[in-house]
Amino acid sequence: MKMKGIDYSLYLVTDRRWLGEKSLERAVEEAIQGGAAFVQLREKEISSREYLEIAERIKEVTDRYGVPLVINDRIDIAFACGADGVHLGSDDLSVPIARAILGGEKIVGASAATLEEALALEAQGADYLGVGAVFPTGTKTDADQVTLEELAKIKAKVRIPVVAIGGIGPGNVGEVMKSGIDGVAVVSAIMAQQDITDAARNIAKILKAQLAVAKGKEHYGADC
Repeated sequence: MKMKGIDYSLYLVTDRRWLGEKSLERAVEEAIQGGAAFVQLREKEISSREYLEIAERIKEVTDRYGVPLVINDRIDIAFACGADGVHLGSDDLSVPIARAILGGEKIVGASAATLEEALALEAQGADYLGVGAVFPTGTKTDADQVTLEELAKIKAKVRIPVVAIGGIGPGNVGEVMKSGIDGVAVVSAIMAQQDITDAARNIAKILKAQLAVAKGKEHYGADC
């Protein structure tokens, strides 16, 4: 069932390539303990069976902490493991198809790189948007570059949550959040760190401070 009041502020995207001997389940749990509030399981170049087995193990972790889990690309895996939803890229099946398969109560997120794409995806029924890449990233080298100005424009024009992705870490997360978005998707700035919990906690702390400033400005404006 789709969760109400979803917290997109610190959105973890998994990548096992950074983990060495650590299991993905343990890494995800450590990230959640540090403040990750939303998890996207992203796997490439593995069999459907292995993807499903991994998804089922990760779902056990996210369920234990009450954190939403979406599956990257694979609507079938999301359906089979009972995930909270799916995240679709530009080359994946459409939002309406995902909705038809998963049902109206599941989360369907989608990637956008332009205002036009964002508006179209919102009109199709996407629950949230992942916008990027806002900074160069080695995780997804073929991603289109999105300026912070374009990011702010997208946030201003759509009514659904917007999450920025691409090269985001503690050094630039504050700058990204000034665009008024709802959260940031982080990969290596958490997954590649020796102390995953501490890395997540550090970014979550910055996010909390930035969101508090934004709420303060809204309150001040409302009282003027």
